[in-house]
Amino acid sequence: MSGSCGDRRNGVDRPWPLAREAAGFLGEQKGCAARDTPVERALGAVLAADVHALVGLPAFDASAMDGFAVAGLGPWRLIGTQLAGRTPAAMGLRPGEAVEVATGARVPKDTECVLPYEAATVRGTTVEGVAEPGRHVRWTGEETAPGEIVLRRGTVVGPAALGLAASLGHETLPVFRPRVAVLVTGDEVTTSGLPGEGSVRDAIGPMLPGIVDRVGGGIETVRHLGDERASLSQAVAEADADVVAVCGSSSRGPADHLRSIMEELGARIVVDGVACRPGHPQLLAHDDRTVFVGLPGNPGAALVAVLTLLIPLLAAMSGRPDPCTGLPPSALEGRVRAHEGDTRLVPVRLEGDRAHAVGHDRPGSLRGAALADAYAVVPPGWEGARVELLRLP
Repeated sequence: MSGSCGDRRNGVDRPWPLAREAAGFLGEQKGCAARDTPVERALGAVLAADVHALVGLPAFDASAMDGFAVAGLGPWRLIGTQLAGRTPAAMGLRPGEAVEVATGARVPKDTECVLPYEAATVRGTTVEGVAEPGRHVRWTGEETAPGEIVLRRGTVVGPAALGLAASLGHETLPVFRPRVAVLVTGDEVTTSGLPGEGSVRDAIGPMLPGIVDRVGGGIETVRHLGDERASLSQAVAEADADVVAVCGSSSRGPADHLRSIMEELGARIVVDGVACRPGHPQLLAHDDRTVFVGLPGNPGAALVAVLTLLIPLLAAMSGRPDPCTGLPPSALEGRVRAHEGDTRLVPVRLEGDRAHAVGHDRPGSLRGAALADAYAVVPPGWEGARVELLRLP
């Protein structure tokens, strides 16, 4: 690959803005296959096709109020009671008849309106009141006609869209939802108990599913591996996913094998190190089938790498806007010093048009990120100008 997605040159880390740009460009090139996905798993994904109403909405004539379904002029003779979800008390009404109805209940055929309780007077089996023709009935298809397009291709599926699709009879939705496999490496990493005595609790594995879901992807698996090269090589080769995120093993230490495994697989390396702090040891590579993202093993640095590579990659693959961008530049307050050559990513709280550094931003800590609304992007040599902000997903 050439241009902004070329390989690391002369051993120099890719500037942070160009690394993020390269991830988005690769995502656009790779794209993602459309898949029918259960409605309950489609939140945050992008629709791959228009969604049509399988039934009308409402699907039947239903009462919009608790009261009496009536036909003709009153007073009306009460002939039954109809509750929601029950077999109709009367198939139809003749002029002068009424059926007591609950909100949401099917009204009998030939109902002209519903007389609410508060407008009705009941004397034995006789109902009296002033009825308004056509009122307080949800008529079949008045909101949505059968076959009508209710959601367009390219829509980011939100909670209301899920509810709408379900109400219209859909069990699945056609979406672009990149599948992500996560491999967490390290002999020292444990998934339970208190950290200490040479072990650390995994913080990256619990963090990634929520982030991936919110940017429109889906975690297929989270696996924990030691530092053995053979096990990582096998896990990478066997991962059935659009994107494989490897946590740890992206640096150049004796237990960092991802780079050599990429070479062994014939994958093309797009980004090999990023000039940012924290999060320098990042890797982005791909073969014909899969994109590989190498994240640092320190959780704070891993989150910065997620913002740098994984989120723009997944957003572009699914054809949705990057959810982290769009905030206006802000004045940055707090004890922040620029680096001479690297971009700094600083967790901040937002108050109006100002961003306040919250501290606790070391590579091994997520405390600052947990307190923050966004990351301030502090370029090399920054001298106090307004800074770009990346919203935390």
